[in-house]
Order: sequence, then C-alpha cells, then structure tokens
Amino acid sequence: MNRTTYVLTRELTDLPDHIRRAPAPVVPEFAAPFRLRLVDVDSRDPETITEWMHRPHLLDTWEQAWDIDRRRADCGAQLNGTFSRPCLLEYDFAALDRPDWGTREVAYVELYRPAKDEIARLYDADARDMGFHIATADTNLLGRGIISGWMRLLGQAILAAEPECRRLLCEPDHRNASMRKALEKIGWRHLGDFDIRPDRRIALYALPRTAADLPEIR
Repeated sequence: MNRTTYVLTRELTDLPDHIRRAPAPVVPEFAAPFRLRLVDVDSRDPETITEWMHRPHLLDTWEQAWDIDRRRADCGAQLNGTFSRPCLLEYDFAALDRPDWGTREVAYVELYRPAKDEIARLYDADARDMGFHIATADTNLLGRGIISGWMRLLGQAILAAEPECRRLLCEPDHRNASMRKALEKIGWRHLGDFDIRPDRRIALYALPRTAADLPEIR
C-alpha cells in the first residue's frame, strides 16, 4: 500500500475550514516510568504493533488483525496528516521492582481530533477537542492500576499542553468492560452507547475541562 493513497477508516473529509485547519494532536511528555513516543514506520514498530493486534485479548476489541503492510500504511497516513498520531507507550519495569525487564513498549496509543472523526456526528465537536485509543499489549500491567494511572496522567497532560482543548473523548468498543471500568475509575463521564457504524457499537466517554465543557449528545 502507498502511504499517500491510504484512507483512514474513521477520518471525515467533508469538514468546515476551521476544523480542517486544526493542528495535529499534541503528543505530551511524561516523567518516568512512562514515555510516549511517535511510531517510527521505518523501524520495527509496525511489526510490533501487528503482532500485538493478533493477541487474543485485542482481537475482539480492536478488530485490527491486519498484515504488516497495512499497519505500516495506516501509521504512515496518520503521520502525514493532522487527524491522528500513532504512538507507542513505553514503561520502565524498575517501577515494578523488575529492573531486569528494562524499559519496554507496552501499549499502542492513538491520539486524535474528534472533530475530524466519525464520532463528531454524535455531538457538537470543537476543533481542538482531543481523543485517544489505547491497546495494552503487555498483560503484566493489566489489573494493577498502572494503565489507568497513566490514562489519568494523559488527561492532565493534554489539558495542560493545549489550553484551547475543552474536552477529551474516548470511545472503546462497548464490550470492552475493563476499559470502561478504567475510564469511570478516573472520572470520565459516560455519555451513552451508540452504533457508530452497522458493524461498530461504541461506549462514548468524555473528560471536560470544566462542567460547562461536558458535550451534549445530538
């Protein structure tokens, strides 16, 4: 696949100018033991993500059991546009008293502009709204509060890095009970479950900067 012709599944193309002009999502920095970095399509990163997406716990909730060529094309298209940014989350296992494990990539993260995404059909999206998806590959971190703790930091970091961002959105698959529980644990508001496409039902969550920034469903 050619990176320049690949079309991202969720990206809207018929957009008003003020939304089209919104810059690419900010990628915030984090203190140890976390590090968030952009995917390098010319490295082994696409191969790593491809392997992750074939793991049983991600097959149903992400439905992206793609081959490496499509993964590389998808990440490349994100990096070439302003809709979303593909990232890898790294974790230093010394924080779990396992310094011998070193620092590893543990999750795939997409930061995106909801106003340019299909979920914009559900609410009145602001151009600077931010959203995220996360696929935790390393099951050693699940159920420990580590990923949900990072998600709390992510919300704080984005709101601090982008003062014009009024709210964050997240829309996991409606069957993803662990993600829903994690979001509710850190204060995200459930706005409802919606059929965004015939083959895709989501649970929509929001984290507003202020109470007045909580979005209303259309």
